[in-house]
Amino acid sequence: MFIEPSIGRQKSSGNRGQIEVICGSMFSGKTEELIRRLNRAKIAKQKVEIFKPSIDKRYDENAVVSHNDNSIRSTPVNFANDILLLSGDCDVVGIDEVQFFDEQIVPVAQKLANQGKRVILAGLDMDFEGNPFDPMPKLMAIAEYVTKVNAICMKCGDLAAFSFRLSDAKEKVVLGEKESYEARCRKCFNEDKK
Repeated sequence: MFIEPSIGRQKSSGNRGQIEVICGSMFSGKTEELIRRLNRAKIAKQKVEIFKPSIDKRYDENAVVSHNDNSIRSTPVNFANDILLLSGDCDVVGIDEVQFFDEQIVPVAQKLANQGKRVILAGLDMDFEGNPFDPMPKLMAIAEYVTKVNAICMKCGDLAAFSFRLSDAKEKVVLGEKESYEARCRKCFNEDKK
């Protein structure tokens, strides 16, 4: 479990911005961990703003919702640069489903952190083919903290790091849940890869 090195307000010495990335496969608990960290920041009386891509309407149009039905209010945005306009004077910025944002999310995260904000981003690190899912590798490279979470392989029960697409769709982005994807370990992922 990630424990914040310093969660309290640091007004006297100035805010220290940082970037945290939570990554992993589908069903690994990325959003659950994001919600946990954001709730802890709220307990610390920090101002928190949460964003998600407007194309992600799987559970709720306006809330970030985990597979366990935990949720937190969020603002859907079309473009990464919208986050700069809407984050205001908050202390913490949470961003879910980062892989659906354009490449501008990288300089946006940098700018927010340089302004002294704690930026927590969650997203898939690999696509359905097992390749790095941009822009996550760039965000992981510039982050102070990276947390990789694993799911459980839905085929054999081992630890899973891959998102296996159940359909024959070839486009990179196909929104879906348990009807469209399964978490898989490397062995089971490669056995059924087409």
